[in-house]
Amino acid sequence: MATLGPEPRPHSQLPSAALQTNLSGLGSSTNLPLNRGLERALEDAASSGFLNLSTRKLKEFPRTASNYDLTDTVEADLSKNRLIDIPSEVCHLVSLETLNLYHNCIKSIPDTTISLQSLTYLNISRNQLSVLPACVCGLPLRVLNASNNKLNALPESIGQLTNLMELDVSCNEITALPRHIGQLKALRELNVHRNLLCVLPEDVADLPLVKFDFSCNKVSTIPVCYRKMTQLQSLQLENNPLQSPPAQICMKGKIHVFKYLAMEACRSDKMADALYLPDIDQHKKLDSDSGVGSDNGDKRLSATEPSDEDSFSLNVPMTNITEEEGLSKDDSSEHISALTGAAHTRKHALTCVDRILKACEEKHPLTGLTQHYSDTVDSVFETQVKPRGGSRTGSVDTVFFRTHKTLESVDPQFTMRRKMEQLREELELIEQLRESIESRLKVVLPEDLGSSLMDGVVLCHLVNHIRPRSVASIHVPSPAVPKLSMAKCRRNVENFLDACRKMGVPEDKLCLPHHVLEEKGLFKVGITVQALLDETSANETLVT
Repeated sequence: MATLGPEPRPHSQLPSAALQTNLSGLGSSTNLPLNRGLERALEDAASSGFLNLSTRKLKEFPRTASNYDLTDTVEADLSKNRLIDIPSEVCHLVSLETLNLYHNCIKSIPDTTISLQSLTYLNISRNQLSVLPACVCGLPLRVLNASNNKLNALPESIGQLTNLMELDVSCNEITALPRHIGQLKALRELNVHRNLLCVLPEDVADLPLVKFDFSCNKVSTIPVCYRKMTQLQSLQLENNPLQSPPAQICMKGKIHVFKYLAMEACRSDKMADALYLPDIDQHKKLDSDSGVGSDNGDKRLSATEPSDEDSFSLNVPMTNITEEEGLSKDDSSEHISALTGAAHTRKHALTCVDRILKACEEKHPLTGLTQHYSDTVDSVFETQVKPRGGSRTGSVDTVFFRTHKTLESVDPQFTMRRKMEQLREELELIEQLRESIESRLKVVLPEDLGSSLMDGVVLCHLVNHIRPRSVASIHVPSPAVPKLSMAKCRRNVENFLDACRKMGVPEDKLCLPHHVLEEKGLFKVGITVQALLDETSANETLVT
């Protein structure tokens, strides 16, 4: 078949002059499609405000960019190129809000970047920076990512970034954080992973952090003031030679770490407000009370610190009682002997509370209690229940008074009678919880009620007894595995709470999972079970 036109020649037969002309027009390291793509990216940036020059092997800013109006560019992506510094053309984009320079070869940041006064996001990670200049701290940044560089320090002027919400300087060579980092009052996320930090500054405790990652460093001690970071949700501390808290505490997670820090604060007597107590009058002779339980804290840290939600907890150990000076010696000896004796049973616990209430009524009526305490020796009364063997809930050990200078500094309406009545109500709720379960399920629960409910099996059986198949699947122990894992225990408890919701128990009467799993608020479990029984009986009445 004949062909139209002249026969095409192979590339090897092209004239050498024409070949050199084409190469010089395209550049030695580019080709025609790449240049057209670059021109198209510049055209789009002029019209849309988004400059995307990512992954183009650029060693400098395109010279043809001067042919386009890029003054309104608000976002520039120059990542994955071969830039050795920030192009001066970028510093002239005064409207720029987002700048991505990830994965280049940048070794320094010019002072002219201070002109980018609209810049809120700067990603300069995976470069070769050895210094973060002070001019960066003069920008209105909200996010700064300088990870995977060669930084050995952060500028002291970093406190000027008052709008900064996220700071990532992981995978560098930073040996210490500047003390002015505590001035970043808007900071929510701080990542210093894989650096050379040996000490964590106490100023970090003042930051409203939600995420904090200092894993893979050389930190040996977490400051006790970090327990005040109430907004913290994620704490990463792996691969550090931690001694305080010890490794076995750190492995249990953030909650246990913070409990340990609270205990350390109590031991060192550096904060009186940890137990919501005022300064102790040093001239009074009082029995020692560090606020830390004598039972082993390694087994359960939650047994040594009051719950955040419970101003009056039944799980915290107590110390000896010291009667106030205003009471007579006869009354003092009578009530101290009644309370410091071995209160091994639940009924004896209620008896102890009744005796104190009776003493209050006989010696000082309710109307005169506040005046009596303010005129004689002001006292702060605490009463708590120490679990037998580390987890027992329901037996009163001891009650004590702490004297202080002014009762008004704690609570102007605080009285011993109110606290004792609250204790009695909680003990009665726990006893009622036991009776409700035993009567419904026809079982006899052990004296240690908290540990018998901890795995959630009994509670799931109770709700299934009230309404069959409310909990479709219950994890139960077996002869081979006599103790459930914490994950299965939590699943049982959450299934119990979900069933209670479906059966109409109000949210304000539902306990939280840790009240059961950690035996941290057994009386709240009693409130939930009682609300469940009341709701069931009300529904049965409507049906009948």
